[in-house]
Amino acid sequence: MKRIFPVIIILIILSLFGLIYFQVLWLQTAKLTKEKQLRENIFIACTEAAEELIEKKTSLLPLSKKSDLLFSNNDQIKMEILRPSVIQRFSKDEIYLIIRKSLDKHLLDGIPFEFAVSDNSVSGDQIQSTNFLKYFLDSTHNTNVALPLEPAPGSDLENLVKEEYLVVIVPNQAAIVFREIFWFILGTVLFMIIIIAAFFITVRTLIRQKKLSEIKSDFINNMTHEFKTPIATISLAVDALKNEKVIADHEKKKYFIDIIKEENKRMNKQVELILQASLFDKKEIQLNNTLLSMHSIISTAINNTSLTLDQKKGKVQTTFNATSDMIFGDEVHITNVINNLLDNAIKYSKPEGLLIKISTKNTKNQLQIVIQDNGIGMTKDTMKNIFEKFYRAHTGNIHNVKGFGLGLSYVKSIVTAHKGSIKPESTFGVGSTFVITFPLAS
Repeated sequence: MKRIFPVIIILIILSLFGLIYFQVLWLQTAKLTKEKQLRENIFIACTEAAEELIEKKTSLLPLSKKSDLLFSNNDQIKMEILRPSVIQRFSKDEIYLIIRKSLDKHLLDGIPFEFAVSDNSVSGDQIQSTNFLKYFLDSTHNTNVALPLEPAPGSDLENLVKEEYLVVIVPNQAAIVFREIFWFILGTVLFMIIIIAAFFITVRTLIRQKKLSEIKSDFINNMTHEFKTPIATISLAVDALKNEKVIADHEKKKYFIDIIKEENKRMNKQVELILQASLFDKKEIQLNNTLLSMHSIISTAINNTSLTLDQKKGKVQTTFNATSDMIFGDEVHITNVINNLLDNAIKYSKPEGLLIKISTKNTKNQLQIVIQDNGIGMTKDTMKNIFEKFYRAHTGNIHNVKGFGLGLSYVKSIVTAHKGSIKPESTFGVGSTFVITFPLAS
């Protein structure tokens, strides 16, 4: 598992980057295709518009042959024929409508455009707007089409009409293309987000499973160690009781019986802790809530740990500032919460100078309990996982601190079941603080 896990992660990441790369490549290809299609459609539309302008430009010609034009004696007819100009015959709005109609015909509805009709320049009288010259010069971002407005070669008016050009510019072609492929981009981005989320969940699940596997392995090791010691002690006590000298000595017999009883209680307590954790997982535990005085429960818990504190040469300082300490709760479980936190403070203390500070105060309709120690503290990584079941700070195979990693998980479950909250604070090498909040009894 340790070897295959990094390979799985690397393969997933490579697959993800490969998928993103090909999606981006596909979008770039789609963009280029749309740009090419846009330019072709604009050119075809502008060509048709130019043909329509040429047709209307020469439609007033009353004569059909060039020879008739040359020998005609009607000066008015000659003037009409010799100066048929788009600039003279059409207004800006008329030219705009012809171009607009042609663009709409070729599926270019609503795209903006600028135009000009000029004689070999872009400064004629028919310039559509003041932005035309700026758009004309920026050929990188705009589509420019320039078409001559001349009769077809071989027609009667060839070389007789004024030379003109229709210049049409569609500005910001990138914006038009983006608008056309917007839904493709949106769909691609949406599905990429879904795929990335799926990969992220998969990787996170793998990491959690790996961590859970390590935690379960540690739990089995700790459980074996925790049960091995009392079993060995009971076995030695039973062997001692078989000795005739011990049987004859009532005091020694009582001593070994007490040892068996204490070790049996210790094993039962560990089994009970595991069962309680299981019940909380299934949400089957029943709380027997009564009116409790937290100051009294804290004092009782301190008395219960007095022998252990004496062995560690530690002491507890209490500061009860709360004017109201009554809550509704299960006395057994609430007492276990305080006992567990005190046990942890003692277990993870430094060799000398153990000091535990317990204080209470009221905040609005709540009772706040602060339990602070000057022990070894916790790292940030440990802080993230301390309430997870079976989790213990990794100490290799050293069992200098006993336990299953269920204590704080149990504490969290009990506090939450009583509609309270618990917040840990710790600095590695300095100590830890647990801030517990319970709602006051109304």
